[in-house]
Amino acid sequence: MPKSKQIYLSADRLKKLDMDIQKMKEAHKLIKEWKYELRPIEKGYNDRTLYVNVGSNEIKERPVPQQMKEKFIGGKGYGLRLLWDATTPETKWNDPENEIIIAGGPICGITQYSGTGKALVVSISPQTDSVMDSNVGGFFGPFSKFAGFDAVEIQGKANKEVIVFLDGVNGKVEILEAPEEPIDSHVLGEILHEMYSDDEKDRKNVSVVSAGSAADHTLIGMLNFTFWDNKRKLVRLKQAGRGGIGTVFRNKKIKALVCKIPGVKGNLNNVVDMDSIMERGKRFNREMRELDDQQCEMKTKGTAHLTNIMNDYDLLPVNNFQYGHHKNADKIHGDVWKSFFTQGVPDGCWIGCNMSCAKGVDNYELRTGPYAGDKVIVDGPEYETTSSNGSIMGIFNPDFTIETNFYCDTYGICTITYGTIMGFVMECFENGILNEERTGGLKLNFGNAGAAMEVLHQMGRGEGFGLIAGQGVRKMKKMFAEKGWGDPKFMQDIGMENKGLEYSQYISKESLAQQGGYAMTNKGPQHDEAWLIFMDMVNNQIPTFENKAEALHYFPMFRTWFGLMGLCKLPWNDVEPENNAETDEPAKVPEHVDNYVTIYKAVTGLDFDKKEMIRQSERVYNFQRIFNIRRGYGLRKDDAQPYRAAGPVTVAEYESKAEHYDKQLKEITGVDPTKMSIEEKMSATRKYREDQYEKLLDAVYKRRGWTSNGVPKIEHLKDLGMDLPELIETVKDIQ
Repeated sequence: MPKSKQIYLSADRLKKLDMDIQKMKEAHKLIKEWKYELRPIEKGYNDRTLYVNVGSNEIKERPVPQQMKEKFIGGKGYGLRLLWDATTPETKWNDPENEIIIAGGPICGITQYSGTGKALVVSISPQTDSVMDSNVGGFFGPFSKFAGFDAVEIQGKANKEVIVFLDGVNGKVEILEAPEEPIDSHVLGEILHEMYSDDEKDRKNVSVVSAGSAADHTLIGMLNFTFWDNKRKLVRLKQAGRGGIGTVFRNKKIKALVCKIPGVKGNLNNVVDMDSIMERGKRFNREMRELDDQQCEMKTKGTAHLTNIMNDYDLLPVNNFQYGHHKNADKIHGDVWKSFFTQGVPDGCWIGCNMSCAKGVDNYELRTGPYAGDKVIVDGPEYETTSSNGSIMGIFNPDFTIETNFYCDTYGICTITYGTIMGFVMECFENGILNEERTGGLKLNFGNAGAAMEVLHQMGRGEGFGLIAGQGVRKMKKMFAEKGWGDPKFMQDIGMENKGLEYSQYISKESLAQQGGYAMTNKGPQHDEAWLIFMDMVNNQIPTFENKAEALHYFPMFRTWFGLMGLCKLPWNDVEPENNAETDEPAKVPEHVDNYVTIYKAVTGLDFDKKEMIRQSERVYNFQRIFNIRRGYGLRKDDAQPYRAAGPVTVAEYESKAEHYDKQLKEITGVDPTKMSIEEKMSATRKYREDQYEKLLDAVYKRRGWTSNGVPKIEHLKDLGMDLPELIETVKDIQ
């Protein structure tokens, strides 16, 4: 830990802000105050939600109906149910009735087991026009629960910049006009933690949700959730990155949500059986202590330990997913990131988490942009950012990755989305679809870090080519085709998006199961639903379509459950018990599954087993699928993938692994590649791989209880107890 006190802001800027914070607070105008009764949580639930309309200034609490509690559980389930009820099939992302819902779950906020500080954010997405969910750490999810509510539901559109303050100390909610505070998250977080805390010791009891300047100008804005790093004495950020929810937030003219509580103590969830939770927590902490260095090195590298592993297995996205490895990948090796990260600091984004994976680069001096010269803490990079803000653009420079990581965060831009956008842009540039005239003078070839950095700053300023890139891959494909700049088919092949959401950072070409794990998601391609590459490609544990379909049933449902509970997925399988490989189903990490079953029962007192765990998720997962159908999506055509996700689009791609592809053609399809031109070989490879994907869709739909068009069958809904009238009405004519 550096000896000097680290600040996000330069000394001069901090001094000025210290002088101005009182002025900022004095500029607040109370628009509405609403008081509520503070009462204890019972068995993980408050059984009420908070509704705030920043347009009409209505604030109220809503009881949670028993049916909602039983069928939707919490977290993402509550968010989906509330969003369904608040919107119509015609509601657009920027309509006042669109909502942002933040919800944890019954396990969210316990401090005796690692990874219990997550919340889920749900909204209609500017990018997909459908339902988006994004998980996030930080303190706001648990704090809003401790303040009295199982979900915070934000609707309406303010006329002026507002802050919503949830005061869990005094039992009140305020909507305040807030004209003076800056927008960017790292500055705003510092200011509001100081403004709303009594003293430095009280900083840990405040959490802030904000976006940033780029969320004002793009469709890819994200939300930052703060947490107080008690060791560093700094405000830090975790992100709800996917799908543009930060853009919705800023479109509503919300500057920030602030939650304050009296403090965190042992059993705020008022669980039924604390002893069982503590026993499982101690067991997991021992595993972390004794096994982490041998397994994933989370405490020293966080998820960035994956970078060199992905390169070794040909899974690291290079040059817009064309290639899976690169000779310069050693420059972004996990050991390189370890050298940047401050070591020996308890880097948890929630109290009591023993993984310490929320790594940070301390005292990093920025070189570019509006904060050049400031020494800041950079929260990450995690694996996704080491590749999205690096290899996918053909850039292998840790300083570029760290600086863009910081600016993506403070501007409110998802690093995954930014990187995949830039990979597409650079491939378009190198193929003549874009040129310097069309990019406003930027030479956006692969490897051009300066030009890529400038696009990011343009997003923050709301100008130039940054406004185009900030629309996302799907809209750029359409725009470039309409202008006659390039072949729509080629752009469709290389544009790494599905349902309007950009792909996260794994090469899926050699894993059919992972292709499904990406493109068959409800929200779009995000690895948090199913990551099956090693099971499928490396270990060959799921060789048949039926095996793959079973995996694409179980793992998305199991992972959905984390989003119902307020749980982080990393403690599940990033460190495994010593004997895990000897179990019948090591990929499921059965001892940890049993931990979660035990913890759920210990929190709620309800009868529960691992079968009911999957059924809880199935109810919500099928509901989300039908929600998509209600909005005009959610069918087989929407599960189509760009061909780049399945195989080689270009001659250079094919030739980079020609021996591998030729061997597949001969052994699998029975054709002799030596008698074929490269174009013929590519065509035969494509036909085979696209056919395989269609067969996978058939197998997975059957296993999930859906029609061949991807629609949940009514009998399946009845079996799950999800034959709700509104769901039956939505699907009855398309069975």
